[in-house]
Amino acid sequence: MKLYRESGKRLLKQALDLGIAITTLAAWVKQFKELGLESFSGSGALKPSDEELYRLRKELANVKQERDILKKVAAIFSKPKE
Repeated sequence: MKLYRESGKRLLKQALDLGIAITTLAAWVKQFKELGLESFSGSGALKPSDEELYRLRKELANVKQERDILKKVAAIFSKPKE
């Protein structure tokens, strides 16, 4: 992105110089305009917004599991004694 922004070349010319598809470079430029530096987090690293989403989904799965266990316990203890 830095190379494209500082070169002043047109998108097509820069894509040809880099040996990549213009659609790829255009997508990167669009992503950078929308998200800024957060758009390229690096090898396997999640964006901060994705990290929170991942953490919340994991927490939700744990809460659902706890709920299901409590439902089973409640069903066991609510049965009449024989």
